[in-house]
Amino acid sequence: MRKVPVPQVPAERGLVVEDSATGYCGAVVGFERTYDGDFVRLEDSARTTRLFALREAAFLIDGKRVTLVRATASPKATSTRSASGSTKVEGLRARTARASRIWVEGVHDAALVESVWGHDLRVEGVVVEHLEGLDNLGERLAEFEPGPGRRVGVLVDHLVTGSKESKLTASLGPHVLVTGHPYIDVWEAVRPKAVGISAWPKIPRGQDWKTGICRELGWGTPKQGWRHVYSSVSTFRDLEAPLIGAVEQLVDFVTE
Repeated sequence: MRKVPVPQVPAERGLVVEDSATGYCGAVVGFERTYDGDFVRLEDSARTTRLFALREAAFLIDGKRVTLVRATASPKATSTRSASGSTKVEGLRARTARASRIWVEGVHDAALVESVWGHDLRVEGVVVEHLEGLDNLGERLAEFEPGPGRRVGVLVDHLVTGSKESKLTASLGPHVLVTGHPYIDVWEAVRPKAVGISAWPKIPRGQDWKTGICRELGWGTPKQGWRHVYSSVSTFRDLEAPLIGAVEQLVDFVTE
């Protein structure tokens, strides 16, 4: 008997489909490209979103199995806004990097900043570097020697009164600005809705936070969990307000 081919359906925004493996039903709200391939983002009636791989015959429409494919975008639909919400500069050419820098604590912080503010930073010629730990800040500042036209903006996790982080970043001079967010890790500065959960789990003190998060959410290893978090962020709307404000302050500071 000849096998009937499964039809391909363009995944237009708003199209309602069901994931055949899990029964999750939602409307198409976007796409993501990760290390593991192409994914479609669906939003259900509770406005919770989840990512699903664009696999052959993986979805149902009105009970019939289909293969979703990315819809061809119309030229008129081209966004004039960058991921940060700023006006996108078309035909951008690389400019010479400024002497000033933005420093972040680790590679995950740098990746999220690049994901949302990358366009803006290239327009302004600002380089983002990671410190590989806040304990290295003093040594790096001594080497860099901040001054007029050579500023440093520092983005810090868990910057709350009385914390180790607040003590390490006090009184660094007029050419260094430290901003931050109150979350234990930059993962937590991603809105729960963006990663498809109702809230970030509480991990007891003394346990590795990322390992605990991945265990509680069934995300596997921290490496696998990071892929899930990173692929969930496409615009500033996927981030919490304290992180957005902190980064915007730093960009303003180093480009004045």
